[in-house]
Amino acid sequence: MEDLRKKYLKKIKRIVVKIGSSSLTSPVGGLDMENLQKFTGEVSKIKDDNLEVIIVSSGAIAAGLKYLNLSDKPKKYSMLQAVAAVGQHDLMRVYSSFFYKNNKKVGQILVTREDTSKREQYLNIKNTIFSLLELNVIPIINENDSVALDEIKFGDNDTLAALVAGLIEADLLIILSDIDGLFNKNPQAYEDVKLISLVSDINEEIEKIAGGIGSNYGSGGMVTKIRSAKICSFSGIPMVIANSREPDVLQKILQGKNIGTFFIPEENKRITSMKRWIAYGMVTKGSLKIDKGAEEAILKKGRSLLPVGVTEVNGHFTKGDNIMVVSTDNRIIAKGISNFVSEDISRIKGRKEKEILEEFGPGMCCEIIHRDNLVIF
Repeated sequence: MEDLRKKYLKKIKRIVVKIGSSSLTSPVGGLDMENLQKFTGEVSKIKDDNLEVIIVSSGAIAAGLKYLNLSDKPKKYSMLQAVAAVGQHDLMRVYSSFFYKNNKKVGQILVTREDTSKREQYLNIKNTIFSLLELNVIPIINENDSVALDEIKFGDNDTLAALVAGLIEADLLIILSDIDGLFNKNPQAYEDVKLISLVSDINEEIEKIAGGIGSNYGSGGMVTKIRSAKICSFSGIPMVIANSREPDVLQKILQGKNIGTFFIPEENKRITSMKRWIAYGMVTKGSLKIDKGAEEAILKKGRSLLPVGVTEVNGHFTKGDNIMVVSTDNRIIAKGISNFVSEDISRIKGRKEKEILEEFGPGMCCEIIHRDNLVIF
């Protein structure tokens, strides 16, 4: 298995490392200074090996609770955002201090789900990250919990880390947590568990065994980590889940040691940056159900989605919004950018191009989603 890992780690130049709340906080609350010092030291070592490192860090709320002497998370959302604002400052203070001792500089990037949904802002994040790397600065990225609206949050930094990895075309995503990797059963409920060292296909069985393992402070779990692995696999990026408290964990992973769970990415297709953004960067606003003929045209013949194949419109969306394409048996087979508002699609669905042009005139576009803006799953 180590040989297979090493195959994917031969030419690693750019790494995204996500560290979770459970790895940054102590059992009694507040930041775990010992593990943070260990983590920053290990990141500094691989940075000294001329690797580009981008950190996605949780821990702001946990740090804020301790700083403000609060024993429980506030239930009022605006108060929770205030705690995050205080904690983010304290977290970065600690990061800056530890990295400074290793002669490293850091820069902070706070993002929201809305930032990744808008193409211009999405590319601005990418440019900022690359500019920091050019300045020999380690970017530290976190969701901007102090301003993000609850209904459009990432909700977990595992997903954010996978999106960042795809955005900057990283060579590897490492997710560090308080668990050793993916087990065949929930280790909190069973004793006879076995660590799954290598995952080559994220199938239904893998998704089924991913229980919601997480700490009191974190918002992720194994479910979100598997989702991140799917995003990375789609983008052609290998991913590792490992325990942050393992000695020299980052070095061992990069050496191809049999540690944690290694997810092999898809290799049979090249996905453009635009299509990665459509697939996972944009927020989905609605869906279209299509018939068997349209499904075959999209999947096997590389066609655009036409009105004649649409049988059902769900949700309210406008031109330029991201929508899902669903099969007759309710499988999500694609996502894409709509050329129509939802109401217009309801009027022309199931109709042939000739009928549409006769009723609405030659100016009416007859492709609901153009092939160039359609991502197949």
